[in-house]
Amino acid sequence: MDILSKNNAQSLKVAIIHEWLTTHGGSEKVLESLLEIWPDAPVFTTVFDPNGQCRIMMEGHKVITSYIQKLPFATKKYRSYLPFMPLAIEQFDLSDFDVVISSSHAVAKGVITGPNQLHISYVHSPIRYAWDMQHQYLRGSKLNNGLPGFISRAILSYIRIWDSRTANGVDKFVANSNYIAKRIWKVYRRESEVIYPPVDISDFDLCEKKADFYFTASRMVPYKRLDLIVRAFSKMPDKRLIVIGDGPEFKKIVHESTQNVTFLGYQPRNILREYMRNAKAFIFAAEEDFGIIPVEAQACGTPVIAFGKGGALETVVDKKTGLFFWEQSVDSIVNSIMDFEELQTSFDSHQIRENAEIFSKENFKMNFVKLVERVVKTQNY
Repeated sequence: MDILSKNNAQSLKVAIIHEWLTTHGGSEKVLESLLEIWPDAPVFTTVFDPNGQCRIMMEGHKVITSYIQKLPFATKKYRSYLPFMPLAIEQFDLSDFDVVISSSHAVAKGVITGPNQLHISYVHSPIRYAWDMQHQYLRGSKLNNGLPGFISRAILSYIRIWDSRTANGVDKFVANSNYIAKRIWKVYRRESEVIYPPVDISDFDLCEKKADFYFTASRMVPYKRLDLIVRAFSKMPDKRLIVIGDGPEFKKIVHESTQNVTFLGYQPRNILREYMRNAKAFIFAAEEDFGIIPVEAQACGTPVIAFGKGGALETVVDKKTGLFFWEQSVDSIVNSIMDFEELQTSFDSHQIRENAEIFSKENFKMNFVKLVERVVKTQNY
């Protein structure tokens, strides 16, 4: 049946492409919302860990994996197989589907579709470590020198060429923020429409009375810059910081900490939510593409102290729902916290919550369905 003969977005035969299903982060929350719109859509992915954080989310949904799934230690060491992922993503046969939706921050947008299919790519970011964050990634991974550095740069050069070429196979780009829309234009020279990612505002309730601690939560990888936050609190021994999250930098960051910093490791969502509700402020040091967790903090009425670059500039209102620090440095974070201490009583938790509601899951689903229906009607597929 021709796409145009179908009445609405829900009646379309949809396939969803997702990078990998191993951890549960922001892109997986987008996938969850897409599956609420199209619950029968199969999910094509390079690797799926059936015992991992995505297990419950994917119950009742069809998951189709690539040949990488069968390679040694694929569910744990999947990033090591990045050079093989372009080939893997191109092997999926999507010819039976009206619409292909790729949720992409690495290779998902590279799937092959036909001229009578609509390919919409929701881009969390062009591949960070292949484009403008290459040097930061190589330094953080200690791959910037010698033979490992040469090999890594050669692989990333190949990834950039492939990534640029496959942009031609996307019919409609959707960016998760204006910040990413600019990056899409810079890398692919393609216009994109912005639909902010879904935040489950209903999962967080307002808490007006705050306890005497600061809070941060993140996967502990270099670009999240949790090390800066922890080192900042080593200069403020009278202030308490609680940290939730794990990852490859966990031991290193713990080693740099002082007694006023408490590490809780990975925690279930209900525990994270309680600390989020009760914290006097949430601290966010990453240059993030959008950043769902600062919005979740605001949904609790908790102010956010954030690095003033990237998606945070679109989700945090300076001096109304939080404060910015303008350099990724220990001193800049310390100064911002000192400023916050002086302004703390001026923040209205109800106003903070209202700002978060702009980014609700309901708004995401409504805007995405409207986009699909509009593109189907206006394009000749």
